Amino acid sequence: MSNTHDFTNDDRFDGLYMNVANTARGIEPLLDTLFSFLRRKTDFFNGPDGQNADVAVKKVNEVLQKHVRIHEESKKKKEEEAERKRTMKREKEEKVAAAAKTVTATDEDGVIEMDGDNGFDISSSSMSTEVEATSKREETPSKVNHETPQDADNTVQSKKKDSNDDVDDEEDGGPPPVGNGGTVDGKYTWTQTLGELSVVVPLPENTRGRDLNVQIKKKHLSVALKSQLPTHIINAPLSKVIICDDSFWTVEDGNRLVISLGKLNQMEWWDCVCDGDPTINVKKVQPENSKLEDLDGDTRQTVEKMMFDQRQKAMGLPTSDEQRKFEMLEKFKKAHPEMDFSNAKIS
Repeated sequence: MSNTHDFTNDDRFDGLYMNVANTARGIEPLLDTLFSFLRRKTDFFNGPDGQNADVAVKKVNEVLQKHVRIHEESKKKKEEEAERKRTMKREKEEKVAAAAKTVTATDEDGVIEMDGDNGFDISSSSMSTEVEATSKREETPSKVNHETPQDADNTVQSKKKDSNDDVDDEEDGGPPPVGNGGTVDGKYTWTQTLGELSVVVPLPENTRGRDLNVQIKKKHLSVALKSQLPTHIINAPLSKVIICDDSFWTVEDGNRLVISLGKLNQMEWWDCVCDGDPTINVKKVQPENSKLEDLDGDTRQTVEKMMFDQRQKAMGLPTSDEQRKFEMLEKFKKAHPEMDFSNAKIS
């Protein structure tokens, strides 16, 4: 065993040096104290063979440069770690934004559409330009205004009459699914939250993990007892994509397999676990408020907006984005009373 000691990160004398530093009150006085000790109490500057003081200076420079390199390497590692965290945060924000955009586009189908870049189609070109400028300056409100403008209500009520058949199909009067999941042919039961999905598979008594062959892939799930291969309990594509690193399985009480699947899109509900399985009505899913409170700010705001828009659409009322557009038009009308909006139209 080597008796050498690594002095580059030696903290044995930190307390002593802190006392000296507090007494000296500054880096330069601290260094003066150190070299004064070496000059008065050691042969550092002369050496055992009467060496020139330049040798001492060279030695100080060597040690100093070594610690400069250590400092730069440590600084670089900290910067790389900080950049990694920023990248992870940015990717998460982009994932939330992409999911929110997809859900918003789905929710708005068949309700109200705006011409152009989600703006207004006004006959006068100057009016269109000013409305577009106003739209760019307008910020999305943090709280949704539940009051619907009269003209918006009239438009939506007219479209609601044309979509009564769709509403009837969505409301079958049945209870919400237990645990927001279901049961598949006695093979397994499943539940879900916005972030993950749990599958429970009954097993013979005294089953151990080594008795199973479980494979979890981002778009496929297979479960089998090794004694019964090639027959599988589950062997099918997943209905949606998962995050493998956030997914795992365990055997509980020797008689059931519990599989936890981390959802890639944590802003949507699954209607089934695997392709071909019986589906549930996701419109009846009931998220837990306590779970909603556990979400980070951006995700929670997106989920709350989705839930509000779904309720509005079910009642035949404008979504939050549609309300914002109508409010922008009303503000523009008030700001330009001299303009004629009789030919303005929203399609």
